[in-house]
Amino acid sequence: MRRRELYDAASGGGGPRLLPWTSPEGKPCYLSTDGRGYLSTLADSIETAQLSMGQELLEYARDATAPGTKTLSATEYRWLARRLTEALTDALRVAESRGHRIPDQEEATEDA
Repeated sequence: MRRRELYDAASGGGGPRLLPWTSPEGKPCYLSTDGRGYLSTLADSIETAQLSMGQELLEYARDATAPGTKTLSATEYRWLARRLTEALTDALRVAESRGHRIPDQEEATEDA
């Protein structure tokens, strides 16, 4: 499949999209979309922000735990562990959402 066809297949049509946020109860939120509406664009923007923040946090963690750097307090390490946990949770949700939107190889071959 060409790039545009892959994008179109990944943006909609494969069922509801897992959104990058949860309900107040912590349950997953889904959107039925063709991939081109306001909420879909908002979800794309939030996913990008989440991945960027995770990247920045990872760089901070690498610097903070590098040999020869000042040792953090237990409270600071706990804060870092919580933020890394949140970033990993976000990244896994983004990966799951995007993975659901990628067409199966068999479907891609049949459509070609």
